[in-house]
Amino acid sequence: MTEESKPASLKDAFEKLQAATEQKAATSLSGRQRRARTVARLAAVQALYQLEMTGAGVEAVIREFSEHRFDRDLEGEPLAEADEAFFSDLVRGTVSLQGEIDRAVTARLASNWKLERLDATARAILRAGAWELLHRQDVPLEVAIDEYVEIAKSFFEGPEPGFINGALDGIARDASRA
Repeated sequence: MTEESKPASLKDAFEKLQAATEQKAATSLSGRQRRARTVARLAAVQALYQLEMTGAGVEAVIREFSEHRFDRDLEGEPLAEADEAFFSDLVRGTVSLQGEIDRAVTARLASNWKLERLDATARAILRAGAWELLHRQDVPLEVAIDEYVEIAKSFFEGPEPGFINGALDGIARDASRA
């Protein structure tokens, strides 16, 4: 998993993710609410990546997204509305419980792999997905897993989405046994 596995642009990543989300079965949320959560998840992955790469504080990054990224153009195109409360909860929760989340993710890695060996984007996807699986009982497990696999597909063309699917599925099974 390499840093070179990124999509051509954020606009491309969002478009892939939005198309996949629109194909999903209906949930209790409206289409607009589902899209807003999809945008929030994608933004949360970007925020977690930014936190890891820059060492910035969680509140500063949340504020940056709220003030400068949401409700703005993405490469000249308007970005769909985000569920900012969901985004903030996801980022804060993932950061505050990162030790627990990292243990859950590490338990699903091959015995010779360490979390630090994974691509930073894959780590961000796994951490956000794991937090949601472990701490958002209002979100169906299959919805969370599908969303994060689609996010992975928007960033990676190789085996990473399958790996992320397997890891998140295992975390969901582990959580249901706890």
